[in-house]
Amino acid sequence: MLKVIHYDDLGHVNMGWLDARYHFSFGRYVDRDRMGFGPIRVINDDIINPGTGFDLHEHKDMEIITYVRTGAIHHGDNLGNKGITRAGDVQVMSAGSGIHHSEAADPKEETTLYQIWIKPREQGITPRWKQAEISKAPVTDQLNLLVSGFAADQDKGALYIHQHAAIYGGTIKAGTKLNQEFPTSSLYILISEGSVQINNSPLCHKGDGVEITGDRNLNIIAETDSEILVICV
Repeated sequence: MLKVIHYDDLGHVNMGWLDARYHFSFGRYVDRDRMGFGPIRVINDDIINPGTGFDLHEHKDMEIITYVRTGAIHHGDNLGNKGITRAGDVQVMSAGSGIHHSEAADPKEETTLYQIWIKPREQGITPRWKQAEISKAPVTDQLNLLVSGFAADQDKGALYIHQHAAIYGGTIKAGTKLNQEFPTSSLYILISEGSVQINNSPLCHKGDGVEITGDRNLNIIAETDSEILVICV
């Protein structure tokens, strides 16, 4: 089954410095029919003004993945981790027993990103933070593996999460056709840029989400230069 969640139907909060679209209930946006997708609890599509961000705050027992689309995000936490994750790259924070962190957008340009929260398969783990640079070359055959909690993927360079889930992504040139099999049959797809057709669906456009259940295979056709993420849970 395939269901498209259009960008205009997402939850929306504009705080001035932050313009956010919510795929699932978050903060002041509550929709009892949109509380998550499997272990996915949060997907926020954030636009953050230059030099602004999230002050020091705490998280517990959540796998928090940030995929930066434009600009950069500056991370710091109470474990001493510091880093800058730039456009096209990804960071993972396992909050576990508790971690305090802050995040700030690049001081010179607007930053756009996806923040994805996935419930871990166990609680109280030791907190950690990691980041990785991802190839920026357009994909022609298979989307890149970015994040995974599957044992079979741990020698493939993916950032680890404490859940049987994985995230794939990449940019696709207009006219490219991909056929890819994924490790699960529950998939949540994010159209970060462009317009694509997925499994003979109507066109999906920038900002849309797509829920797929009962199918491990995706046939993707890029109608324009595009960028997508596929979250497997």
